[in-house]
Amino acid sequence: MAVAEELGNIRCGGIPMAIGVQTDMATPALARFGSLELKKEFLIPSIMGDKVACLGVSEVGAGSDVSSIKTKAVRKGDEYVINGGKMWTTNGTQADWMCLLANTSDGPPHRNKSLICLPMNLPGVHIARKIDKLGMWSSDTAEIFFDDVRVPCKNIIGQEGMGFTYQMLQFQEERLWAVANIVTMFDNIIQETIQYTQQRKIFTRPLLHHQSVHFRLAELQTEVELLRSLLYRVIALYIKGNDVTKMASMAKLKAGRLAREVTDSCLQYWGGMGFTSDVLISRLYRDCRLLSIGGGADEVMLEIICKYMDMLPKK
Repeated sequence: MAVAEELGNIRCGGIPMAIGVQTDMATPALARFGSLELKKEFLIPSIMGDKVACLGVSEVGAGSDVSSIKTKAVRKGDEYVINGGKMWTTNGTQADWMCLLANTSDGPPHRNKSLICLPMNLPGVHIARKIDKLGMWSSDTAEIFFDDVRVPCKNIIGQEGMGFTYQMLQFQEERLWAVANIVTMFDNIIQETIQYTQQRKIFTRPLLHHQSVHFRLAELQTEVELLRSLLYRVIALYIKGNDVTKMASMAKLKAGRLAREVTDSCLQYWGGMGFTSDVLISRLYRDCRLLSIGGGADEVMLEIICKYMDMLPKK
């Protein structure tokens, strides 16, 4: 998390996200549940920077609803034969291997999935396109198809059928990483806006001296500090081995909403300059918008929180 915070000083969202996929999104399950052989082949080279990892979960019809994925891995002898496709795959055009979530049986949707280490150079792996996005321009995002891709059964992470559970655990680290990273970005956005509004004059005095401006920036910084406190509390509980699903979802929800609030409010004070590509705020206005979508949309975070508060209607 300390690394995630520090990477928030990079003046874009794409590069930190690409690194975060490697460290806290595609590899935690392998580190925790993978065999020694898999760790030697995939984890160690990823840690050393010799291999690039990507995470294959989202599909065209299954984003935040992970249980609805359609990609199948059918066991044939000592191999899985994989067919299907993945969407919104960060690092997908350059990855050496994928942490792939696929259906390995026809059982219940929360118990029929497995995580598989999939080398991206295998026959049948097709990178269809690099997706053109609103933001995160420095991070490649791919659509990928699998056509009878054969992977050894030993490449499964942990137990067959436990993939959904493992992926939910990976999501907790991903969400905490995203919050830690963006909190630093918030600090930088607010500080650069303070500096700009100090020297930008309107009606003969600095823009910052108008009460509506400095009050608003003070409110935003207060919200950022509250989010940071929640983040640190969740991390402390996570390190002690507690289930932080509810609180991590709260932090992710708050961070996504605050991302829109901070970037929109600060961009307004940059005026016409904020609508150009010459300043940091316009880039982060685009990049930070992803946080309310990627890694579980705001609405899914609310569903999780409501579930843990025992408020959801009974099925």
